[in-house]
Parts: sequence; C-alpha cells; structure tokens
Amino acid sequence: ADSLAQHAMREKAVEQALSLLRKLEPDDYSDYLSTYYTKGLKRFGEGWRYADIVTVLLALADNLKPKSYLEIGVRRGRSVCAVASRAPACDIYMFDMWVENYAGMANPGEVLVSGELDKVSHTGKRVFTNGNSHVTLKEFFRDNPNLALDMITVDGDHTRKGAIEDLCDVLPHLKIGGAVVFDDICHPKHRYLQDVWQQLVVSDNRFTSWSCADIGYGVGLAL
Repeated sequence: ADSLAQHAMREKAVEQALSLLRKLEPDDYSDYLSTYYTKGLKRFGEGWRYADIVTVLLALADNLKPKSYLEIGVRRGRSVCAVASRAPACDIYMFDMWVENYAGMANPGEVLVSGELDKVSHTGKRVFTNGNSHVTLKEFFRDNPNLALDMITVDGDHTRKGAIEDLCDVLPHLKIGGAVVFDDICHPKHRYLQDVWQQLVVSDNRFTSWSCADIGYGVGLAL
C-alpha cells in the first residue's frame, strides 16, 4: 500500500487529476479543486506531497489495471471517471441515491455521469443502481454472489453505522490483490470515519493499508 501511495502523491498524479477535472462538467467544488491543484503545483512542484480520492484512484487504476470497479457515492462521477480514464474497458457498478441539490450543487444522476464517462473514452459495462445502498448492495450481491471486484470505493453514507455497513457489505467481494478506497477519514463533520477505517480495515491483518489524514478531508487505501 505504501508503494502505491507514493504514486498517488507524485506531481504526475496531481497533474493527471487536474487534466481530468478540465475534461468534466464543472461545478463549484471541482473549480475549487482545480485552483487548489494549480496553486499547489506552482508553489511546490515535484516536491509537493498531496493526495486525495482522485489522485489515489488514478494511481491505483494505473497500477492495478482493473477489469471491475464498484463505487458507493457517485454524485457527478468524478471518481468513477478517474478510474475509467486509466482503465477504459473496466466494468463499473455505481450506487447512489442522487439526492437533488446535494451539497448545494446540481446532482442530475445517470445521464450526467454517463456523459462524463464518455468524455474519458470509457467502453466497459456501466451498471447504475439508484437507492439506499444498505438495501441495493445486498440485493445486488444476492443476484451476483460470485462477483469479485478489482477495486471498490466507499464514499456513501457518512454516518458511523452506515459506513460500517457499506464496508461490511463490499469487502467480502474484493479480489485478493484488489484495492478498497475509503474517503473523508478526517472530515471535520465525520471524525469517527477514521475510527471505522482503522477498526475494519487497518487493524485487519488481511490488508496492507495507507491513510492520508493530515490534509483536506483525508482518504485511505488498502489491498
């Protein structure tokens, strides 16, 4: 995990993240990130050590070449596009409630996300599942009991109980050598998410893990 994290923190990963955002439909948050990336690169160059969910997913997809990816918490598709941009033939399974006006910004759902995936030349299967992940994930895995995933991102329900349930639902379906990403581990409104990550993944010796919890909202990855 530490080796892959070094790829996620390189200048190249931030440049790739900035290039990705410039391809996608902008909103206030992506505009903020683009400005942040640009200023960080200008100020620190190749010495900048920065990571977020986008740079982590870009690095993982570059190295793991995933054929299957599942994401809980898709919103406008920035994260799924990070994976698809590096692994365009990957089959992608997307779970969200697409809450209207989420975080004060438009959240149109499947049509927008499909258009964004087109912009990064994604050619793999796209499966959209709309609804509460605590119901839809269980139904999905009942229907696909043998599905094993190369990469998984958990960025949905941010309550303690909800985050635990999402992780517990997906981890049994992660391939040996596959990667799980858990976002917002140092979010000021959800400090307990770092404890959830620590207890369910970091402390489990079946995983090798890395966490960034000293900048932004934080992110963790594990293999």
